Amino acid sequence: MTTSEPLIVVPLKHYGRWCWAALTLLLAVAAMNSIVNNANFEWSLVAHYLTSATVLAGVWMTIKLTVLSLLLGFAGGAVLALMRLSSNPVLVAVSWTYTWLFRAVPLLVQLFLWYNVAALYPHLAINLPWVGLVWSAPMNSIISPFSAAVLALVLHQAAYAAEIIRAGILGIGSGQNEAAKALGFDRWQTMSRIVLPQAMRTILPPAGNEVIGQLKTTAVVSVIALQDLLYSVQIIYQRTYEVIPLLMVATLWYIAMTSVLSIGQYIVERHFGRGVAAQGRAPWEYVNDFLGFKQKRGKI
Repeated sequence: MTTSEPLIVVPLKHYGRWCWAALTLLLAVAAMNSIVNNANFEWSLVAHYLTSATVLAGVWMTIKLTVLSLLLGFAGGAVLALMRLSSNPVLVAVSWTYTWLFRAVPLLVQLFLWYNVAALYPHLAINLPWVGLVWSAPMNSIISPFSAAVLALVLHQAAYAAEIIRAGILGIGSGQNEAAKALGFDRWQTMSRIVLPQAMRTILPPAGNEVIGQLKTTAVVSVIALQDLLYSVQIIYQRTYEVIPLLMVATLWYIAMTSVLSIGQYIVERHFGRGVAAQGRAPWEYVNDFLGFKQKRGKI
């Protein structure tokens, strides 16, 4: 009795893939070499200003605006989405009108309106029946550049978050609700335990884009002299006339903050996508597959 020879498995050669990869890498190296060796960027000044006190104060303001607008914006968006899905026609109409209005008006216009709201309402007062004036304050003392920026960003973000959350909820089949009713779940239990955990898989990718977009959108507050990252570098280059190095400082900080948010989005998506075949993949996983680290020559 003779034994058969072991079958040698040879991975398929992807010559075209390697050629395109080499060409792309060559172009990327050429572009990086051009940027690094271009003296007009003045990288020494970029390194000098990257951690200056003024720039770091602007970075902190940008982070605060981003966190507040996202937390409050998505909380408001969740309420608006549930109102839109309600069987109450008044709640549906209010939610639809809010979303339509705040998506129709540009954020920059909303920012200027909130910043100048004292022209419409010079005083904010609380009057109670049979009591009279309880509290009053000048609107200018209430609406500062920071509060105007937070109001504009939160109200604008809530309108977009509402549509993202509503789309995710509608993507869950009606059979899930029927199964929850059969198990005796009420509406809140159905939404919190069954619908929303599944809807997160649909909500997270566009929500992640909104998070990153909101970080960059905060740059508009510089027009009302609020010292965010962009306004901080403007303060410096208006004094020193070193425009390009300071803009590169802002660019590098935005890239760093966006990269952190992208990693966070990837981790959260993988958490909620457990058990699903089609999940988001990290860039290093594609590199591993491309280099063939998991495709080793073997025997069968």
